[in-house]
Amino acid sequence: MNTRIATIGDAAAMSRVLRDIFEQTGRERPNDEAFVARQYLANPASIRCTVAISEAGDVVDFQSLVKAEAGNRYDVPEGWGIIGTHISPRAHRQGVGSVLFRSTRKAAEQARLEKIDAHIGADNPSGLRYYEAMGFQTYREPEGIVQKVYTVG
Repeated sequence: MNTRIATIGDAAAMSRVLRDIFEQTGRERPNDEAFVARQYLANPASIRCTVAISEAGDVVDFQSLVKAEAGNRYDVPEGWGIIGTHISPRAHRQGVGSVLFRSTRKAAEQARLEKIDAHIGADNPSGLRYYEAMGFQTYREPEGIVQKVYTVG
């Protein structure tokens, strides 16, 4: 699986990844192209958004890293990173999460972040396992959520 930095031209494919995830999980969240562009590709707080590309050339996964600003919706301390990982059900258990995180960790180091927060639904066991495998540790558990932190460097 190859990775590269996402571009605005990836919005439709990234939207499709979100729709596939939400279809499988039953969760309902914004997933249209405009949302993807705004949230992941044109977000002024963005540090990096990386896509994983299948052998067929399709975007199958993506991971974003943004810098937490004061008053962010996740209540993450200002200046930390906030990570979002979106892996298509078609690509589970293929090691792509590790590949994506290498790119994200490098971006966090370059941005001189000290910590990265992952905000995971408590009902998402695969997400919880993924972040634990990447070295994140639980630091807070608001209702229905598990927040994990990774110390950079």
